[in-house]
Amino acid sequence: MKYKYWYMNLRKPKASVRRLLMEVFHSAQVIYTLSESELKKCAFLGQEDIRGFLEERGKWNLDGEYQKFCATGLGLVTVEDREYPCRLKNIYNPPYGLYFAGDLSVAGENSVAIVGARNCSEYGRKMSREISFALGKRGYSVISGMARGIDSHAHQGCLDGGGKTVAVLGCGADVCYPKENKRLYEQIKSQGCIFSEYLPGTAPQPQFFPARNRIISGLSKSVIVVEAREKSGSLITMDFALEQGKDVYSVPGRITDPLSVGCNRLIAQGAGILTSIEDLLSNMEEIQSTSLEECISGVKNDINLSPEQQRVYECFDYYPKAIETVAGECQMDLLRLLDAIMELCEKGFLREVYKNEYVRCT
Repeated sequence: MKYKYWYMNLRKPKASVRRLLMEVFHSAQVIYTLSESELKKCAFLGQEDIRGFLEERGKWNLDGEYQKFCATGLGLVTVEDREYPCRLKNIYNPPYGLYFAGDLSVAGENSVAIVGARNCSEYGRKMSREISFALGKRGYSVISGMARGIDSHAHQGCLDGGGKTVAVLGCGADVCYPKENKRLYEQIKSQGCIFSEYLPGTAPQPQFFPARNRIISGLSKSVIVVEAREKSGSLITMDFALEQGKDVYSVPGRITDPLSVGCNRLIAQGAGILTSIEDLLSNMEEIQSTSLEECISGVKNDINLSPEQQRVYECFDYYPKAIETVAGECQMDLLRLLDAIMELCEKGFLREVYKNEYVRCT
């Protein structure tokens, strides 16, 4: 393992050449022991490659650095190991290895990726949670990137459904990003798995996130996008998914909503329209499918409202709606309507998202 850890840290020669070295020799330990004369026999290695390799190897404290890694508490799995996720071996530019915290086996056969906007709407939050809850309840693992918004709600929904979830990070596996997800990060470690191809302690950097998206899609059987703007990072994941031959689904949205432009465009380009969990499970070749209503029944709050509150609640949905619009629909005095809305907010059924505009929370 100490040789594998050394190879994970190796920066010279460049990544494409290191992949060729592994294809030829199949072992980090064998590569570590290569002499200069043996390296010169590799036609794909130039003089600079060999010089850089020998210099880095000479500076590396094999035992000392490996002991430091062991102290992080993380695991390491590489293409040399049987436990390496099978699906990743078949993608373009697979990572040589992954650092992980948690249960490595979670990224198994029945894995579905859910991605989407960081600044999601209440509709996106609801769809992400309910889809992932239903999948978790059926025994699927949900894979995402633990970012704010859709990713976080996908992880949480799966956990709430009793499922296992996998987070692929754009930083070290021992770094919680964003920081407000600390509780979720710990939950995933205990009820799923955290993955990263970046060295322990690596801080998040913008260029890391597009690269990690190939791993999110690579680990998955299917990929679902819930909300995405016209130029969204989630669409990078979908591009990887299409290149990898994955089934791609998109949750449709209103054509006037900027958060749905990317999703609707994917549908226009041929992505599957996710209209129900039944359809999703059927397309994934499930023999018996479960209705969305049955699967998500556990995430709906018990509605214990007065007839007037119920009437007002039913006038709202998961897109922002103005009080004036609801007043016309309810045919209710404005003061009475305001009282009912305030009571619904206190009970957690409604939330004000803009001034005098509300959405459902359940």
